[in-house]
Amino acid sequence: MKTVFVTVGTTSFDELIESITSPETVQALKARGYERLVLQVGRGSLLPSADSCPHITLEAYRFKDSIAEDIKYADLVISHAGAGSCLESLGAGKSLLVVINNKLMNNHQLEMARQLHMDSHLLYCSCSTLTETLRMMNLSVLQPFLPGQPKNFANFLDKALGVQ
Repeated sequence: MKTVFVTVGTTSFDELIESITSPETVQALKARGYERLVLQVGRGSLLPSADSCPHITLEAYRFKDSIAEDIKYADLVISHAGAGSCLESLGAGKSLLVVINNKLMNNHQLEMARQLHMDSHLLYCSCSTLTETLRMMNLSVLQPFLPGQPKNFANFLDKALGVQ
């Protein structure tokens, strides 16, 4: 069963949870062959029930000791732009769509997502463009992010955050 895993990490990002469970977005997922949606909702106020999206199998939880299993079995990961969530997904070799939280001030997450996108490791969008991005995305353009190279990662962070 083709699965999408959505993670907001330890934060609250209700706007992403609302967007991904909207009828239009669920239809876009179904049109791409996804049948199962697993949501890690963190500290948000929303915890959708299994029957809240009638056209897709839905599971939702707040936290687990590890999201590695959910990432492993996902065909697509949709994540907030937290470094930990992004690197764990990319390190597992998963197709990654990052959704930027435009409500954050001093949004270093945007710079990181933009740089990883420019390097062809992920796609990114905002909540307002999520449905259209899912409809139009081409995951075949994504390149693997090679884990285990601390020097390369340090250089990447310097570049993404404008230190270099």
